Amino acid sequence: MGRLHVRVAGRVQGVGFRWFIREEARRLRLAGWVRNLVSGEIELVAEGPPEAIDELAKAVAKGPPGARVEVVHRLPDEHETEQLPSPFTIER
Repeated sequence: MGRLHVRVAGRVQGVGFRWFIREEARRLRLAGWVRNLVSGEIELVAEGPPEAIDELAKAVAKGPPGARVEVVHRLPDEHETEQLPSPFTIER
């Protein structure tokens, strides 16, 4: 299993980014969550087959129409022992 834990900066709030990521992650059958941060960034943790994680990482870097991804920060996985929700969810 692979894991992806990232923070995404740019114009990523108010443009449907979380919904876009949720749909991509569900299409890829990944577990995990995505949420807005007060900093204006998006944070997400996903788990699944490495090929699907790579595909989600590409989708994150591109974003939905209307978004502008400036930086994708890969983070150490502080959630590695956490059971991630499946199907992939949006946290509030």
